[in-house]
Amino acid sequence: MMNRKKVIFDTDPGIDDAMALLFLHKSPQVELVGITTGPGNGTIDVTTRNALYLKERFGISAPVARGAAGPLAGEAPPPAAFVHGQNALGDIPLPERVTTPPHELPAFRFIVETVRRNPGEISIVAVGRMTNLALALREDPEIVGLVEQVVIMGGAFGYHGHSGNVSPVSEANIHGDPLAADEVFAAAWPLTVVGLDVTKQTRMSNAYLRSLADENPKIGPFIWEITRFYEKFHISRGVLDGIYVHDSSAVAFLLDPSLFVTRTGPIRVVMEGIAAGQTIQKADSLNLPHAGWDGRPSHAICTDVDSPRLLALYRRVILGETD
Repeated sequence: MMNRKKVIFDTDPGIDDAMALLFLHKSPQVELVGITTGPGNGTIDVTTRNALYLKERFGISAPVARGAAGPLAGEAPPPAAFVHGQNALGDIPLPERVTTPPHELPAFRFIVETVRRNPGEISIVAVGRMTNLALALREDPEIVGLVEQVVIMGGAFGYHGHSGNVSPVSEANIHGDPLAADEVFAAAWPLTVVGLDVTKQTRMSNAYLRSLADENPKIGPFIWEITRFYEKFHISRGVLDGIYVHDSSAVAFLLDPSLFVTRTGPIRVVMEGIAAGQTIQKADSLNLPHAGWDGRPSHAICTDVDSPRLLALYRRVILGETD
C-alpha cells in the first residue's frame, strides 16, 4: 500500500489556489491534514471563507486554520481583485455564509502542533505569502528538523525571462511579505522553491479546462467556472488561450519531483527599494565569498519543467485515473 504524504496546505484561495487544493484533495498520494490561510488574493476574511467553502463543497476532511491578517512588518498591498475577482474565486456565486467554523488554533500554532505530533512526516506546500510559516518558525525554531519537506510557490529567478509579476523583479507572494520569505529561506529545512521560472512555462488551455469540465461533472465545471475570470486577466496580459499553472505546479513538485530541473544554493530576498521582494539565489557552484548569502542554508529552486507531463498528471488526478 502506498505511503501517503501528510500535507499542510498554506494558501490564500484564490482561483489557482482552489485548483491546487483540489489537486491535493484528489491525489491518492496525499493525506491532507490541514489547510492554513493567509491574505493575498483576498483579505484574510475572504480567503478563510473560501477555504471553508471549498472544504464544505468538496467534502475535504482537513481542518482550516485562520492565519495572520497581515505581514510581519509594514503594510501589504491590497488584494488584486482584477486578477481573482472581488470574492477571490472569479466572482462565481457563493453562499452568504459557511457553516463550518475554522480550527480553534491560529495557523502558525496549528502548523507547529501538527508537525510536533507527526515528526518527520509533514510536508508543507505554501502557495501564498509566507507569514504563517515565519511565525511558526519564531514560535518553535526546532520544527525545521521535524518537517519532511517544504515546497514554496513564489519568487522568480530570471529563468526563461520570468523575473516578476508585481514589479520587474518581484513575484506577488514574496512581495506581500518579503521579511517572512527571507526568514523562511534562512531556515535549514528541506525546501524547494517553485517560482515563475517554471509556473509560467506551463499553461492550461481552454480546451484542456473544458475537457476537465466535460469528464468530471463534480469538480470540472467548478474549475471551468472560476477560471473564466482568471482567463480574462490572462488575456489582458497577452495570454490569448488559457491560464498559467502557478500553485498547482508546487503540488506537482510534491507528487513528482522528476517533472522539474532544480539548482541549489542559499536564497535571499531584497527588503526595500525598487527591488523589494526580489529573490536571488547564490548557486552552490559559485565558489566565491558573498557575505549576504554565506552561512545560510542551501535550498533548491526549479529552473525548468516538463509541462506536458505536469498537465497529464493534473488531468489524471482530477479525473481519478491514478492507480
